[in-house]
Amino acid sequence: MIDIGVTKIAIIGAIALVVIGPEKLPGLAKTLGTLLGRARRYVADVKSEVSRSMELDELKKMRDTVESAARDVENTIQTGASDFEKNWAEATELASSTALDDGYTHVPEYKHPNKKWRLKQGATPQWYKARTGTRTKALSGAARVARFRPQKISQ
Repeated sequence: MIDIGVTKIAIIGAIALVVIGPEKLPGLAKTLGTLLGRARRYVADVKSEVSRSMELDELKKMRDTVESAARDVENTIQTGASDFEKNWAEATELASSTALDDGYTHVPEYKHPNKKWRLKQGATPQWYKARTGTRTKALSGAARVARFRPQKISQ
């Protein structure tokens, strides 16, 4: 850069005062200041644009590396799946050949549990409810009244 000190600026100002004159010097200083400000803003814009483009290049490189890593993972998963399918085919073939040799299959068949999944069951066991006299079945209001209605004594 240009090395301009305070003494050099003072000499330039004195020469400008003599050459330009005291009437036009403030207007010239104002014009010089605005031009210098515009130049600084332009340089700052160029710097920000360059840094933005550099960041964009870095992001593109990062995206490329992530995409290549994802492709590698996908390829390994596909090869692993094909290996699994080969092993599964060999195992089922082996199981079917042993089933034919023995006369029966070693794999048990599915048996439905026949649970009443719609029926809610509490955590308290029935034997405890019976012992303590807790209701085990829900009764409607009319059934409850009929159950606890005093019986007529026949004479």
